[in-house]
Amino acid sequence: MNVFHRSDRSGFGPVALRVARVAALLLWLGLAGPAVAASASAASGVVNINTASASELQMLPGVGKVRADAIVALRKERGAFKSVDELKEVKGIGDAMLDRIRPHATLTGRTTARSTRGAAPASGGSR
Repeated sequence: MNVFHRSDRSGFGPVALRVARVAALLLWLGLAGPAVAASASAASGVVNINTASASELQMLPGVGKVRADAIVALRKERGAFKSVDELKEVKGIGDAMLDRIRPHATLTGRTTARSTRGAAPASGGSR
């Protein structure tokens, strides 16, 4: 019997299997890159764009410190937003980003979002 012969007919070679395992591990650890990190760190709940602080606005997908500060400045200059679509007036927010933000933004009520950025990973016990 040849110990180097694989009876697995999945079509994946040993290198492809290793790459898949490493990718799965990176996803699990949250280190797979900006796109995965952004979706993993997105807030749960909603952010009231009319009352949120700059740090709360940063819980919106794709909104960092610079954009959050720009949203606050626009709000101070013009008053409350009447539509989430008005965020397109902020430099760097276009149609695609607005589509990602829209489900997480509200004009009324309180901000209920809680950031998962910087949250400690769940521990399965001591090692």
